[in-house]
Amino acid sequence: MAQTPKNHQTRTESIGKWTVRIRSYQLGDAYICTVDNVSPGAVIARSTAATRADAESEALAQAKAVIA
Repeated sequence: MAQTPKNHQTRTESIGKWTVRIRSYQLGDAYICTVDNVSPGAVIARSTAATRADAESEALAQAKAVIA
């Protein structure tokens, strides 16, 4: 049976001079987070963790490493 994503959350933040969009959602027992560069919307980082905070923290750390 396919799982349905729930608890979606989207926000924008700045990393240096770049504006990024952070999207996270719950899929089963895990939270998934992607970070994209808004325009053109290319995903630059993604993470999966047990909590939303951990997934977002890991994805943002990856994004900072890519952008810096």
